Amino acid sequence: MLAPCPIPTDSLLNAHRLPGAFTDCYAVSVDGSVSLAEFVFAFYTTPLFKLERWLLAHVLGLASSDAQALQLARAEVERFSAWKVEARSAGQILLEAGPTRSWLSVEVQAGPQPVTTLRFGSAVLPTRPGGKLGWEFQALLGFHRIYSRLLLAAARRRVARFAA
Repeated sequence: MLAPCPIPTDSLLNAHRLPGAFTDCYAVSVDGSVSLAEFVFAFYTTPLFKLERWLLAHVLGLASSDAQALQLARAEVERFSAWKVEARSAGQILLEAGPTRSWLSVEVQAGPQPVTTLRFGSAVLPTRPGGKLGWEFQALLGFHRIYSRLLLAAARRRVARFAA
């Protein structure tokens, strides 16, 4: 079941749990062993995320392709559309886009029937004087929470097909 969860203590996202910042984390499990590369590729190539990519291309001129998403997943590039890789480890990637961060991780529970926990988290760093988030962020917070869950659910469906 997809649900909000605490940010793991070893998460790259913890570097941005600062006073005034917003952070969140959602998790869902999928049967099978899923690599970080598979999850990253699935996440950034879902039909839902392709809509975001289309908007970024047409509004900000930041076009991206599935081939570039695959390069990001395979650690062959450090930039993808609006994002730049801030940090990466075997099971995690942290991407920066201005004051926002996107974090993806996989954790495989090995066994005769492995299960992988997929996590997606975000951080929004304050940009206002006094370390505050603007009213614009507060106005969009409900949308962000729904959109985050929809993105993770869509990625889970894609990796479930890969793992099958």
